[in-house]
Amino acid sequence: MDPMLAEFAQAVARVEFAEPSIPVIATAGGALNREYWVRQVREPVRFADAVAALGEAGVTRVVELGPDGSLTAAVGEILPDAVAVPVLRRDRDEEQTALRALAALHVTGAPVDWAAFLPAASVVDLPTYPFQRERFWPAAGTSGTDAAGLGLVPVDHPLLGAAVLSAEDGAALVTGRLSVATQPWLADHVVGGAVLFPGTGFLELVLRAADQVGCDRVEDLTIAVPLVLPEREQVAVQVSLGVPDDAGRREVRVYSRPAHLVDGEWTRHATGLLGSGERVSALDTTQWPPPDTTPVDLDGHYARLEANGLRYGPVFRGLRQVWRRGEEIFAEVALPERLDGRSQEAGAFGLHPALLDAALQASAFLAANEGRNLMPFSWRGVSLHAAGASALRVHWTGAEEITLAAVDPAGAPVISVEALTLRPAPAQPATAPDTALRDALFRVDWPIAPTATAPVPGRTVAVLDTVAGLLTDQPPEIALLPVVGHKDGPTATTARVLDVLHEWLAEPRLTDTRLVVVTRGAVAGVDSPVTDLAASAVWGLVRSAQSEHPGRFALVDVESDEDVALALPVLDDEPQVIVREGVARVARLARVLGGGELVPPPEGPWRLDTRDRGSLDGLALLPSPEAAEPLRGAQVRLRVTAAGLNFRDVLTALGMYPGEPGALGAEAAGVVLEVGPDAAALRPGDRVMGIVPGGMGSVAVVPDERVLVKAPAGWSDETAASIPLVFLTALYALTDLGQVRPGDRVLVHAGAGGVGMAAIQLAHHLGAEVFATAGESKWETLRSLGVAEDHIASSRTLEFEQVFGAVDVVLNSLAGEFV
Repeated sequence: MDPMLAEFAQAVARVEFAEPSIPVIATAGGALNREYWVRQVREPVRFADAVAALGEAGVTRVVELGPDGSLTAAVGEILPDAVAVPVLRRDRDEEQTALRALAALHVTGAPVDWAAFLPAASVVDLPTYPFQRERFWPAAGTSGTDAAGLGLVPVDHPLLGAAVLSAEDGAALVTGRLSVATQPWLADHVVGGAVLFPGTGFLELVLRAADQVGCDRVEDLTIAVPLVLPEREQVAVQVSLGVPDDAGRREVRVYSRPAHLVDGEWTRHATGLLGSGERVSALDTTQWPPPDTTPVDLDGHYARLEANGLRYGPVFRGLRQVWRRGEEIFAEVALPERLDGRSQEAGAFGLHPALLDAALQASAFLAANEGRNLMPFSWRGVSLHAAGASALRVHWTGAEEITLAAVDPAGAPVISVEALTLRPAPAQPATAPDTALRDALFRVDWPIAPTATAPVPGRTVAVLDTVAGLLTDQPPEIALLPVVGHKDGPTATTARVLDVLHEWLAEPRLTDTRLVVVTRGAVAGVDSPVTDLAASAVWGLVRSAQSEHPGRFALVDVESDEDVALALPVLDDEPQVIVREGVARVARLARVLGGGELVPPPEGPWRLDTRDRGSLDGLALLPSPEAAEPLRGAQVRLRVTAAGLNFRDVLTALGMYPGEPGALGAEAAGVVLEVGPDAAALRPGDRVMGIVPGGMGSVAVVPDERVLVKAPAGWSDETAASIPLVFLTALYALTDLGQVRPGDRVLVHAGAGGVGMAAIQLAHHLGAEVFATAGESKWETLRSLGVAEDHIASSRTLEFEQVFGAVDVVLNSLAGEFV
């Protein structure tokens, strides 16, 4: 700026100055005279100080006069409570921008001469009462498709639409669709930043499905995988009801998948058992609230939940009053008086999930649950006595496992829950499957060819030696070009084939002859790896040629010379064929449906662990640097090829294991990579099985070689990994504890489980007479293990006592009355 100051001062000298008619704050400081305007060109512009001075002077509105709004944002940083607007914005309509600025000033109380600005407009008085907003749109529900017209049974329910009963065995399937767009109340249940289908919603689905098949009691229902609802897409749900047993009980499972992925995989969210014979948990409300109770202050309740990651919208904010008496909770809950179309009315549900959820929210007021967000995990003994309640009086006892009874305001029973297990809500944000992305990703699949593979009679086939050798009066219909690229490598092999393609296309007499490039091991498909990488490059080359010259070229990959004859008939309709195990297969695009595959770290050993115990969604493959540390003593470093999954691992991942659970995995099979200095029995390269703490990873360090043994040669890795713990548990129980002798009568409960099956085999080995219980659907497993027909009973009832009589030893994996 220095070179222009003298000339600028001469120009300013010709300007007349006077006192400003409105106050002015000088950004360079000092009096506003000729010298100031010259000086401010060279000196710093103290914009922040000037704006701060405006604030000290009481200015609450700032208007930027200039070609853009670059200074407006800076004003907001300095005076956050002030209104700052630009009159003009670059690349925006000038009239609209100025009008917006005036409107922003007007609503903050600034006087605006609207008559001068909009002479043709008039001012209208606002109503003297607050706006009374009311939504008149009907609440959307399930699809309006005519279920009966499709041969299904219509189901009148907001979340379910149709049912079908199997004519063969009596199993049933009830289906529906969930959508935040058409069922807005679902968006009022947000956990960790994502919309989560409420646990009470799973119970509502199962209760309605149970009613469809004549069951009135949910014996148990466990929610293993949460259902995250996407923002826009619909989710298809299925409630699968199994074949009824002799007592009328049915297994129940709840599944979901993105509705638009008709060939997508189903996710199982919940499993359980239905029965009959509702049981009422009495709740006397003649004196309400009950005596000796203390009212609980609900102020800030939902704000505290939201601070912990659980955000409830208006439909789920149903907690009205809470009283506490020791470890008992009494509460009044109700749905909002006006649902405003966000949800169907309470009468459309068996029990509105939001209403039952509100009853469970009171768990936060127990001292043991302070600061914890608990969600339903496992229901047991649920009976719904009346449908359509919009308000409840609730009594429950317990902390993480509660007993609940609820009645309507008149005291009539609505629902009884013998036991409900709660678990902490996931702390990390849940995520819905990115189905839009998954829908756009495809892989090449190789299904069996749909056409017959018999040779076409009369077709002429020749093996190509040279292109010139085929130029006869009657060229063959098909010419075979065998390609083997092992010796020459990809570059030379593809160059050689490219020369043949050029020569082929240049010869008009071969227009009606199809060139079939035959390779062996160039394509990975149906569990067969690529064994000729150079030939794989040829496939890419010929595919490009096929797109440029449709019908002139074909590709075949075989396992033997005889396979070529199986592929040729299919080439009439297909451009590429592979033959595996004597079966012709064709290329098809299939969606990459996994979506939940775990990706290991880019380098180093890894292990399966959970980022957030309490949800299986938190499972991840994490770095395991400890697996690479130097070995000591008789330690063994193992490359894990298979790991056993036990119930303890499930409890650990769900955050339900008592005490410190340690790393996932306790048994595995693998190959020894390295042994410690004191190891003597094992060597690198040995294939072993045994107890492997933290075995769910790529590499594990076993604390002592004595807990490993060489795996039998005929066993698969999966078999070897699943044997150690169950057989060691059963062996310890029957020999060390039970001291079983030949002739002893041994009862094995849950005989179709891992420990149960091991115990049956070991008990037979020890010469015992074996009795076993299991669910009726698993009795065939017991028979295959050699258990006599009259030595089998149900694990669902106590009838085994009368059937079996006295026994010497009981190996019991059950609980409750069975103990």
